[in-house]
Amino acid sequence: MRNTNNNHNSEEDQRKKESTIASLDSRFNQTLRNVQGLLKGRSIPGKILLTRRLDPLDESSSQERSPEYIRSFSENEAGSSDRMAKAVEEEVQSTGKSNNNTNANKLKTSNLDIENTSKEVQKSTMGARATDSARVMKFTKVLSGTTVILEKLRELAWSGIPDYMRPDVWRLLLGYAPPNSDRKEGILRRKRLEYLDCVSQYYDIPDTERSDDEINMLRQIAVDCPRTVPDVSFFQQLQVQKSLERILYTWAIRHPASGYVQGINDLATPFLVVFLSEHLEGGVDNWSISDLSPEKVSNMEADCYWCLSKLLEGMQDHYTFAQPGIQRLVFKLKELVRRIDEPVSRHMEEQGLEFLQFAFRWFNCLLIREMPFHLVTRLWDTYLAEGDALPDFLVYIFASFLLTWSDKLQKLDFQELVMFLQHLPTQNWTHQELEMVLSRAFMWHSMFNNSPSHLAS
Repeated sequence: MRNTNNNHNSEEDQRKKESTIASLDSRFNQTLRNVQGLLKGRSIPGKILLTRRLDPLDESSSQERSPEYIRSFSENEAGSSDRMAKAVEEEVQSTGKSNNNTNANKLKTSNLDIENTSKEVQKSTMGARATDSARVMKFTKVLSGTTVILEKLRELAWSGIPDYMRPDVWRLLLGYAPPNSDRKEGILRRKRLEYLDCVSQYYDIPDTERSDDEINMLRQIAVDCPRTVPDVSFFQQLQVQKSLERILYTWAIRHPASGYVQGINDLATPFLVVFLSEHLEGGVDNWSISDLSPEKVSNMEADCYWCLSKLLEGMQDHYTFAQPGIQRLVFKLKELVRRIDEPVSRHMEEQGLEFLQFAFRWFNCLLIREMPFHLVTRLWDTYLAEGDALPDFLVYIFASFLLTWSDKLQKLDFQELVMFLQHLPTQNWTHQELEMVLSRAFMWHSMFNNSPSHLAS
């Protein structure tokens, strides 16, 4: 009798298991179909890099760069179907580490589906990941219209913008410049004059006309500006720091709900470099802002000010009292990492490491302090292409960034974890590593974002 009951229970358990796997397979197949549709250009990046680096990203790899990644970017884009298929399968296998984790199981059981559909995914991906010259032609076509179709521009921008087009594209993506080309010059002229008026009214006045809070805020900004991106010599120029000070102080006075918060100084730097690139040639380290006329400097500052304002409009609660928006996203990041890589999550919890101890700065400065500065503008192409959805997508980018070092993190104790996460070995990163982070983020977003309880405890 006992054997009969055991057999019955075993059969019932097997049926439940098969039913669960079938359900997961069905959900994952739907995700793959969604990804394929997105890759065909409906609303995602023009190119997604899903290649895995052969040497591990640890301290040793930060000291010596693999020759594989010195190739031109167009060669990176070319890829091969076999390599892409292998990379997708490796990525899914490396992600599904815990047998007890539902989402990890979903990833593991999907390997066969990926093998069956990888060729179709490859085809659509390779069609979207065109050569550099073809991408430039696509951007040119979108930008040359009387009215720019912003959705198409976002699709292209997600996977990177040609350097010389970046200033115009960023203005459009942020809603600072209008999509109607006939109105562009008039609106930019008016907004730049408005910025000049604000500087005259709020900044170019003696301290006797400021409140004590305003004096203290200006002093804090003046202290922070020389500390901004200290490893890039360009930002040590006095005139650059004064421009940054004017932008930040004017923004803070015009936005009293938050005022100036440390970290906003970092957020202004990509705009400053991009809008200066319209007037200065060569590498950033060779630039001198003193080579520019006062009018060009003023226009650059105005563009930085308005684009910073547009960016922060979508993240207002990140910088108000107690910064609740950031705290909320840090919690989501913790939950997402637990779903994707349960062993890492469990180890960090056992060591007593709180995500707020390292991830708060990531959300506060949008990874500017964690990345080599030459990669920041590329990263921000994707940020700005996400538009209003950026805050939620940051959670996936930061999860992908953290889990780059999944194996390494599981070997460290509390003190070592803190030190490692505060000084991540990214100094020798190239576009290859950054594209890998963004690709994983997109993949996980596609898998988890429509699941109603994927970030619920």
